[in-house]
Amino acid sequence: MTDHMPDDLSAVGRDMRAYTDELRPRHGVVRNVQGEWVLLRHELVVEAALSDDRFSNAVSSHLQIPNGMDSDEHTAYRDALDRFLTPDALAPFHERFRRVAADLVASLPRDVAVDAVSQVGVRFAVRAQSAWLGWPADLEDRLVAWVAENHAATRSGDKAWTQKVAESFDDLILSVLEPRRAARGDDTDDLTARLMQTEVSGRRLTDAEIVSVLRNWTGGDLGSIAQCVGVLIHYLATHPAVQDHLRAGVPDAEIDAIIDEILRIDDPFLSNRRVTTCPVAIGGVQLPQGARVKLNWTSANRDEATFGNPDSMDPERNADRNLVYGIGKHACPGRWLATLEMRIALQELLAATSSIALDPQQSTERAASPVGGWAKVAVVLA
Repeated sequence: MTDHMPDDLSAVGRDMRAYTDELRPRHGVVRNVQGEWVLLRHELVVEAALSDDRFSNAVSSHLQIPNGMDSDEHTAYRDALDRFLTPDALAPFHERFRRVAADLVASLPRDVAVDAVSQVGVRFAVRAQSAWLGWPADLEDRLVAWVAENHAATRSGDKAWTQKVAESFDDLILSVLEPRRAARGDDTDDLTARLMQTEVSGRRLTDAEIVSVLRNWTGGDLGSIAQCVGVLIHYLATHPAVQDHLRAGVPDAEIDAIIDEILRIDDPFLSNRRVTTCPVAIGGVQLPQGARVKLNWTSANRDEATFGNPDSMDPERNADRNLVYGIGKHACPGRWLATLEMRIALQELLAATSSIALDPQQSTERAASPVGGWAKVAVVLA
């Protein structure tokens, strides 16, 4: 039985996982103070994600490649770009990621508090992504500072600040492109250089398109991977049996399945936006054409009607319904990259420790909307 749909709800300052857990049993669709229609239930999120003709991804006035595109245009860019993100394309980076993770874990102090988000997640995300893209190590502190400011600007809701932070990241990207362009026939052959040579529909990508792609690959993923690492370490710290099982040595495929399931239970990828292309009836609610819609992945991944107890760990049973990386044509193309990075990070952390536990002297802190996961997870490594 669904109550009257609430209107003008605000998520400001809230832990979105807890908030949507409260709303979802009574409401499949709610409307927030920004006038966006938020889909909370698994079946509704899947319906919208698979209905490309009714729920468009073209929601921004800014160039967003390929996630802000639809139909044939989206397909053309995905065909050109997804080749960089296949398991085969990522194979040469396994050892680079492992060195990054091993070096970071070796640098962490033992028997004193370490923040799993800022000291592990953010640093690992920046170093791994830089290794993948071929970016110089001396950008690390600048990228780390950018992640922190981007989170602060996003939480503030200040659009001018958010825009300024986005532009600063574009400037950073351009600073990476210029040396490669100047090198011309030089032997620079990293992923960024190859992206600069990529063609879509018979023409080479423009600078604006390259910046958009790299913004999508890095700007969003740096914060996301950092949050994911925080979620994973918190789960291991609070579930020692799972920690011990993984430390004993299990196949990569099993680790990947456990990672996916932990992220289903506590999905830091809160939502994606859509806009309706026509009047739509969904979840018993009539949406007009041009309605702004949010697919709330965090809520959908905890829907009791689909998963039973949302906190119950069951990777095999839940795998085909897990929406951590989305579903349909717009499913995240970076899933293999993200999974590889997180698997290696956990393997190296577990191999170098005998115990990961929450610091009893410090409290953990949930992230507040519009960010998911944890803001701070103080752990002690032994």
